[in-house]
Amino acid sequence: MSENTTRAAGDSRGEQTLDILASHGFGVDGLTDEQRQVLGELSSQELELVLDIKARLDEVGPEVQAHSEIAGGALF
Repeated sequence: MSENTTRAAGDSRGEQTLDILASHGFGVDGLTDEQRQVLGELSSQELELVLDIKARLDEVGPEVQAHSEIAGGALF
């Protein structure tokens, strides 16, 4: 596989990861390109962990909460 093919596959995987995060309530549109790249490079296990942590935080958090209050809004 060429470097361009590998990069394209990685870009596609990264976009899928960002789509999954967005569908779970992560505000990925407001992130910098660098932050989006970091999140897009999460392994499957890391993604599962992040989603699990967010779900648990959502369960115990108040009904309405400003996103910027937790981790500068980068995760929630």
